[in-house]
Amino acid sequence: MNPVDLFHDVARTVPAYRAFLAENHIDPANVRTFQDFVRLPMTTKEGYTRRHPLPQLCRHGVMGDIIAVSSGSTGVPSFWPRSASDERMIADRFEEVFRGTFSAHERRTLAVVCFSLGTWVGGLFTLNCCRHLAERGYPITAVAPGTNRREIRRILPELAPYFDQVVLMGYPPYLKNVIDTEDLPWHEWNVKIVTAGEVFSEEWRALVAARAGIDDPVHGIASLYGTADAGILGNETPLSIEIRHFLAERPDTAKELFGEPRLPTLVQYDPDIRFFEEHEGTLLFSGDNGVPLIRYHIADEGGVVPYDEMLAFVRGHGFEPSTSSPERPFVYVFGRSHDIVSYYGANVYPENVAVGLEQPQVSGLVTGKFVTEVVKDTRHDPHLMVTVELMPGEKPSDEIAHTIGESILGQLLRLNSEFAAYVPPRQQTPLIRLRESGDPDYFPPGAKHRYTR
Repeated sequence: MNPVDLFHDVARTVPAYRAFLAENHIDPANVRTFQDFVRLPMTTKEGYTRRHPLPQLCRHGVMGDIIAVSSGSTGVPSFWPRSASDERMIADRFEEVFRGTFSAHERRTLAVVCFSLGTWVGGLFTLNCCRHLAERGYPITAVAPGTNRREIRRILPELAPYFDQVVLMGYPPYLKNVIDTEDLPWHEWNVKIVTAGEVFSEEWRALVAARAGIDDPVHGIASLYGTADAGILGNETPLSIEIRHFLAERPDTAKELFGEPRLPTLVQYDPDIRFFEEHEGTLLFSGDNGVPLIRYHIADEGGVVPYDEMLAFVRGHGFEPSTSSPERPFVYVFGRSHDIVSYYGANVYPENVAVGLEQPQVSGLVTGKFVTEVVKDTRHDPHLMVTVELMPGEKPSDEIAHTIGESILGQLLRLNSEFAAYVPPRQQTPLIRLRESGDPDYFPPGAKHRYTR
């Protein structure tokens, strides 16, 4: 993508962006070079998309043929017009996963959409992209039970035996919970998994792969990086997964590369379709969508690593990948800062806590959902509290709480040097509060989960 050409096209055709440039006293004719482009003011949800009527955000003031709705972290709905051309472009990312990772061009594939259906961005969009792949000649058949567990239980035993593989697509904690709790013959169905929406650990990948009967996690589980604002921005490849697994076992090396004591989602993206920039540890992107966006600040913490630079880095640390991928740049994404709690000046990341719940001595007892918060006692001293959801049928006990607390502490000390250095040793062990599966206060069924309070 030539971002300067995209800028001029959007400035000419999108009424809201013309108004935005006028407000900032910018003459589009003066933006001629890449250096001019990166000096343009950022657009944001508050400063741009919410300040203009929805049609004015679209080309020629005309909305697309379908609208997706997102509420983000604030609960205030945002509307994102889409068109079939958007879906065809983003279907390329699904194709890269289905073909390059799952070999779906050679296998009859049942694609099971387990994202929420309705106005939300995930379910119907994913379903439509699967249909685009079928139109391209892939032997893919899609079915969309959404998050209806009863439908998933009903349709999979009937349909799965007709296919060479079954691809489950949904949010990581939801798919894990379905695999853990539904008594279905997962190991017989050659299951593959596509996730989006949350960062997960490599321990999670290995754990879910084992429970679903996936022999090769590198070619069995792939994550997409997407936003409601612009659809899918990048996807995991076998190469990015191998690199991430290498870094997961070497926290100091990962911190050297990413600058954080936690492991981000690591994907590759197509620079002919999306243009990424870093801004103070966060991401900007430009892209042609139903709502075209220029230097849009999505507030995701992360950064960009060129392909050659990434390969040189891991090779310099003694790792030679066994797989290849298109020579495309990498983007890494931590997620948004509202999922972090501060404890004695140390940032406690949900990714660190999650790894503690994915250890062998704990993983069979819990669903993987938790809520982290800092509470104060009667003396106003802070304590790190982790509320954990137990697997269906498990009951709270002091023994389970102790085992979970020790496991979380061990991973916090291993992965988070800031926690180990800042938090006094006597205050490091988290308080564990156990809740039964589906607890309405902390883990209400069907609601999008938040990991902090």
